[in-house]
Amino acid sequence: MTLLDAPAPAPTAGSSARPPKTVEVYDFRRPTTLAREHSRALELAFETFARQWGTQLTAKVRVLSQVTCESVQMLTYDEYAASLPATTAMVLCPLEGVGPKAVVQFPASAALAWVGHMLGAAKPPVTPERTFTPIEQALVRRLIEDALDDLRYSFGGMLVDQIGVGGFQYNSQFAQAAQKSDLMIVAIFTIRVGDRPSTATVALPAEVLLPQLGDATPAVGAAEARRLLGAQLASVPVGVSLQFAPAAVLPSVVLGLAVGDVLPLPHPQSRPLEIRVDGQPVGRAAVGANGSRLAGIVVSTSLTGTEEGTS
Repeated sequence: MTLLDAPAPAPTAGSSARPPKTVEVYDFRRPTTLAREHSRALELAFETFARQWGTQLTAKVRVLSQVTCESVQMLTYDEYAASLPATTAMVLCPLEGVGPKAVVQFPASAALAWVGHMLGAAKPPVTPERTFTPIEQALVRRLIEDALDDLRYSFGGMLVDQIGVGGFQYNSQFAQAAQKSDLMIVAIFTIRVGDRPSTATVALPAEVLLPQLGDATPAVGAAEARRLLGAQLASVPVGVSLQFAPAAVLPSVVLGLAVGDVLPLPHPQSRPLEIRVDGQPVGRAAVGANGSRLAGIVVSTSLTGTEEGTS
């Protein structure tokens, strides 16, 4: 019989369609990612910054604005630059004592709409991506300076280096904010000014933030690790049972068992039962009682030792 490739049958009306699986690409060249503790701390800081930035935009452009942090991830600068549109507005922000620069990126058309609102336009027209005039650049620079103040406030002790507004770039492939292999903490934001949404990003050099976050996996000494492991094992419930010595019987005997049959066990009456924890023998006990319930009276805690009496 020959098997031929055939298209999978379409799901019937009564069958439930399975949701598509999400596959995440793993880069073996850069296996390191943000630790969960670091990622959460950065997300909280960027969410605080988003709220502050939205309030600042509302006050400056005099139109209800909202900024939402969508995601935080760690990328190389080359990966970050490749993810940006070819033509966009990028503000390079130098950090004191650090070679790589921070980047605040947003569509130039969105910034021109913000400027239009600041100059009194009720509904600025949609403009194509272009460079800013000197007046427009001065107004946008003022907005970014206020945003950086909010960024420093939101990050607190995590951002200890002084940051300022540098030059403007309009081509993401030509902007040299860092080396290609430098790691950047990249946050993606959705900015809604009035009824016009846009996407912006903020990239900070990882070498500026990660040292302030501390070690996500602090080293633990061997003695402390043993103590922690013992404390954890002591709190895990286990199953304890008393067992007779097993009897070997033929399958025909098992299949022929009926109510009232007597199955002899090779366990002397004077011999204590085995104490087993999850199937592992740990001692011996005699059958006793505890009120109206059966109980085991421990007579030995070692199968190889002598019986020590009741305890």
